[in-house]
Amino acid sequence: MVQQTVQGPSAAYAKEMERLSAKESLLLAFKDAGGFEALIAGKTTEMQCIDVNERIVSLERLNPTPRPTTSPYLEGQWSFEWFGSGSPGLFAARFLFERFPPALANLSKLDMVIKEEYANIAANMKLLNLIESSFILSTRLSIEGPMRMKEEYVEGIFESPKIYEETIPQQLRSAFAQTASTVQQLPASIRDAMAGGFKIPLGGTFQRLFLISYLDEEVLIIRDTAGVPDVLTRLDPAPLPNVETITEYES
Repeated sequence: MVQQTVQGPSAAYAKEMERLSAKESLLLAFKDAGGFEALIAGKTTEMQCIDVNERIVSLERLNPTPRPTTSPYLEGQWSFEWFGSGSPGLFAARFLFERFPPALANLSKLDMVIKEEYANIAANMKLLNLIESSFILSTRLSIEGPMRMKEEYVEGIFESPKIYEETIPQQLRSAFAQTASTVQQLPASIRDAMAGGFKIPLGGTFQRLFLISYLDEEVLIIRDTAGVPDVLTRLDPAPLPNVETITEYES
């Protein structure tokens, strides 16, 4: 007589607890590896990297979203916690790092907003803790399957630096005021161009394919064609789950 195992509520509960535990374990591994700052600075060790990747794999096998490319959870504001060599997040970060000496500037955060088939990746940098500058990489997303998407780079925008007056040393505030007054006297067209930042049209020259290997209301994991993972955590409140629509995929 063959005994059959019945998958009931207790089994589903156990699997959900395993998933939540695996997710918490991954987030702790990021902190143990030094977090975003250590990753950007290249200070993560081989042991820390392999530990993080092992926990990424453990969480991916418990993915609760079978069709992540059409899930409402995909859209929103995300923050990069871990990324690989082919990531557009790394592209945006390197654009800033190549233009400023590391002793004078530090990358404070790397975020991504996904909305209506577009993604904006923003690398935010602080110079001498006085000036904040950003490079925004805009990409177009197209669905190619339940887990697969194509990403085309549209343009890069180097935003005009923002200076916070309250952080300026007292001895420099007079010079700052004079500079600000001079800028205000420029023609409106020039001021608008300065405020709009410097745009680099990419026109779909660069593109990549990637898989969404894990998605829930808090964590997003994607892998490029080389299998290198990017891990992001949600910044904004997650949308309410609803019935996913069936989308015709591009071939």
